[in-house]
Amino acid sequence: MPGTSGGAGGPGAGGGADTAAGEVPGGGAPGAALRRTLTFRDLVVYGLLFIAPMAPVGIFGTLQAASHGAVTTVYLVATAAMACTAYSYAQMVRVAPRAGAVYTYARVGLGEGAGFVAGWMAMLDYLLVPAVAYLFSGIALHALVPSVHPWVWTALAVAVTTLLNLWGVRTAARVGFAVLAMEIVVLAVFVVSAVVVLAVHGAPRGWAEPLTGAGGFSVRAVLSAVSVAVLSYLGFDAIASFAEEAGGPAVPGRGGRPGPDRVARAVLTCLGVAGVLFAAQTYLAALLMPMSAAELAARPAEQGGAFYATVDASVGRWLHDLVAASKAVGAAFAALAGQAAAGRLLFAMARDRRLPGAMSAVDRGSGVPRRALLGAALVTLVAAVWAARRDDGLDQLSSVVNVGALTAFGLLHASVIGWFWVRRAGGPPGVLRHLVVPLLGLTVVGAVVVEASAAAQAVGGAWLVAGLVVLVTQHRRRGRGRPDGGRG
Repeated sequence: MPGTSGGAGGPGAGGGADTAAGEVPGGGAPGAALRRTLTFRDLVVYGLLFIAPMAPVGIFGTLQAASHGAVTTVYLVATAAMACTAYSYAQMVRVAPRAGAVYTYARVGLGEGAGFVAGWMAMLDYLLVPAVAYLFSGIALHALVPSVHPWVWTALAVAVTTLLNLWGVRTAARVGFAVLAMEIVVLAVFVVSAVVVLAVHGAPRGWAEPLTGAGGFSVRAVLSAVSVAVLSYLGFDAIASFAEEAGGPAVPGRGGRPGPDRVARAVLTCLGVAGVLFAAQTYLAALLMPMSAAELAARPAEQGGAFYATVDASVGRWLHDLVAASKAVGAAFAALAGQAAAGRLLFAMARDRRLPGAMSAVDRGSGVPRRALLGAALVTLVAAVWAARRDDGLDQLSSVVNVGALTAFGLLHASVIGWFWVRRAGGPPGVLRHLVVPLLGLTVVGAVVVEASAAAQAVGGAWLVAGLVVLVTQHRRRGRGRPDGGRG
């Protein structure tokens, strides 16, 4: 149904993808569509909320130690590496501007089976990353109000942000913008305070050390740290989940950008802004650190709080508390963005009959996939509260959240090659855009998966096997002519 999906038109745009998928926009029943209400700013807000402007705070010490002090270079390289993934998203959102993101892209670029696997693996990430963020918020709020158990704060954060998501995507985006502005103001306060301290007292170490490292630059050490740093960027891809809600087609004579172009531009913008923010804060923190990278490496127990310790020692306790409070609130709203993206993924897969069809319903009043959002919220709530009631809950949960997203990223890159080079469905393919960049992205993703923890690899492998079992079962049912499998 050309034109109903908001595609940009032309070869490989929305209409081509719809034809390839063999379905109405999004692949479900007519009318199972989301409202086009999100602006470019809304999309960037969702992406930055999910990433969090101060995402490096928690792993700053680990990266500083692992890179031998070249932590800023680590983030510059990580930004360049993730740019390949962002660019592949920008290519495929124009091909298939629909909810579901990587699930939809792999489906049109590689086929039904690969699409299901991509969505299944992304589901693991989209359901568990918000759980980690909610747990972090609960722990931080418990530190401020110790009389309330972390699991209570965690459950309250889930409830509040779920209500905002159910209220409507624009309402959630407006509240999210206020929270994001608060986080950026706190980051700006840190930057200004750090610059003042450096101007008055000077830097404890060389100005180039955050770029070159201490005692000589080590390529191997930087690349090893990059495999951890790229995890700070997980979340910018959630922007693509809102492709069906990103404005409408450009109006002749009145300007504007088509929805898919708006999403593609937002994905690239979000990654660029995050890269600048990450590099700036890690550069200043590395200059102010009272402890050398070698000393930090010898004290692994102090790595998690290294950023806070640096702020406390160089600026003052007041900024330490301000950053901690900002992270507590920001984490809950990072989970809000993640929960919204998870709901869109479940909605898209249900609309294509890959998950129970009940989750494909769209609420007439709010225009959101209410049942899919509630399903995502329930899973996230159970995981977050379970972890909050365990002493090792944060470590257990955070160790397994990344392999799903990385596997989905790999299938995203493969879908670019599949659509433009194998199927030749998007016009003449470009060597750089449609082959070199995706192959570089695949290489980065593969390296990060290899460096992942054994627990993450085990959980990711088990989840993949479960998904393959579901896929085979669905295929057999459709082969027997069940009513749920007439097409795909």
